[in-house]
Amino acid sequence: MAAALATGALLATQACSGGEGGTATDADTAAASAAQQPLGQRLFAERPLARQTVTPPTSPSASPALTEDRARTALITEADLEDDWTQVKNAETWQDSLLIGQVDAAAFLTGKTGAADCQRLLDALYDDTLLGRPSGASALTGFQEGQSRLLYQVAAYERADLDKSLDWLESLPETCDQFTVTGGSGGQRTVQVVEASLPEEGDVRQGLTVTVKGTTDGAPVTLTLDVAAVRVGTDAITVTNGGLAGADHDSTVTAVQQGTQRLKDVLAGRTPTASPGRLG
Repeated sequence: MAAALATGALLATQACSGGEGGTATDADTAAASAAQQPLGQRLFAERPLARQTVTPPTSPSASPALTEDRARTALITEADLEDDWTQVKNAETWQDSLLIGQVDAAAFLTGKTGAADCQRLLDALYDDTLLGRPSGASALTGFQEGQSRLLYQVAAYERADLDKSLDWLESLPETCDQFTVTGGSGGQRTVQVVEASLPEEGDVRQGLTVTVKGTTDGAPVTLTLDVAAVRVGTDAITVTNGGLAGADHDSTVTAVQQGTQRLKDVLAGRTPTASPGRLG
């Protein structure tokens, strides 16, 4: 009993002195208290929740706005296209009379709504406003190969308007699959609209093939146009390619691939280069 009392006194002295004659530390007190707790509580207490430092995400730097100079730099060139395309200086004056006329609303199951969508398509192809009027900078160029023409445009738009225009283009193969146009110099014409495949470029894309069958100088003619639109942020490229000899879809694909990359390079502050050979 004397030995046990001596040992208990020694432990009590060490607990009070903190080891070298000092007072008990907070850590010693906490350890003694933890030792008296049930095992499950001690294990939980020995695993304090780590403080989580949450770093707010950094917002990506905004792309430079599309200025007139940047828009012109983003335009494709002859070197971007294969085959024998020649760049012209008067592409803004291109207008095809076969696109002029009034859509026959009586032939539409949806009445005026469907006819208005198809009329808008013809008007947009005629005056180069496929995605509506640009809200900012824009640039346009054109190329010719035999009887075919390729019109290429880069422009800035309001994002909401741009998305609506792309949704509208997507709906046209169903709304305007086939309709009749009267008036103009081409007499009565039949128009067909089908969806056309495009490479996975940009944020959103839509392709169409528009065929207009009518007459010119009394002879039957067919105007075939490849139509493509690609959105990159709030900017977009549009391509209209074809003519009375048909539309070379490969050239449309090349223009979309090269043009989208050029626009991305310009917005990133890089100098775009022409290299059609790398495209598949």
